[in-house]
Amino acid sequence: MRYSYRFLFISGTIGSITWLAKNEDRAYRIKHGLVVAGVGDPGKSTYKKSRQGNAEIDRTVIHILKESGEDYEIIDFFPYGYDERQYCSPGFDLPVGCLMRTPHSRYPEYHTSADNLDFVGPKFLENSFSKYLAVVNIIEANKRYINQNPKCEPQLGKRGLYGAIGDQKNSAISQLAMLWVLNLCDGDHTLLDISERSGLAFDTIKNAADMLLEHDLLEEWLPSSSPSIGNPT
Repeated sequence: MRYSYRFLFISGTIGSITWLAKNEDRAYRIKHGLVVAGVGDPGKSTYKKSRQGNAEIDRTVIHILKESGEDYEIIDFFPYGYDERQYCSPGFDLPVGCLMRTPHSRYPEYHTSADNLDFVGPKFLENSFSKYLAVVNIIEANKRYINQNPKCEPQLGKRGLYGAIGDQKNSAISQLAMLWVLNLCDGDHTLLDISERSGLAFDTIKNAADMLLEHDLLEEWLPSSSPSIGNPT
C-alpha cells in the first residue's frame, strides 16, 4: 500500500483549527500524522502519543526510538501542547502524535529571545530527520502477508534459505525471523506486529519476509483478498 504524504506548514493552533474546519469532510482519511515541533535542540527525542494511544503511528515511533540506541522519552497524550491537541480533539480523534526533542516549557529559552537559530544545531536536525524518515519507511513497509504453506513448517533448507544471510550469528537471527514470519503471517498480523511480538528489529523481519516472498512462501494480503490459511496448498 502506498500512502500520499502531505506536509502542512501552518501557524500554530489557529492554522490547524482552520485546516480541520476546511477539510472536515475528508479528515477521516488521515491514517497517520506527526506534528513536527522543536526538532533542532540538543535534548533527547521525545514522543507524545496520539489520543488513541496505540495507533500504528504510536507503535512505529516508539519502535524507532527503542531501536535507536539513544536516550528518549515517551509521553502519554494530554490536551495541551502543540497542534496534536487539535487533531486529537474528540470530534476528529485522528492518529496524530508529536515527535520532538525537548518539550515546550522544559528549557529556559522557551518563549524568550534566546529561542533563536543559535539554539538549533544541524546535527540535531539531522538526527530528528533520520527518525522521521525511519518512521515513513516502516509505515510504507508494514504490510500483511499470507503463509502459502501454513500446515506445519515448510522445508527451508532445500530452498536455500538456511544460512543464506551473513555470518553464523546473523544467519541464526534471520532463520528465527523467517520462522516468526511464517507462523504469524495469517493476514491478521502486520510486520510490525511480528517485530513487536518476536522482539526482533523491524528490518530483520522485513528482510525475512522479502526472502520468503521471493521463494513463493508468502503472498501479500490485500483487503479485498480472502486469506488462504487453512486451505490446501
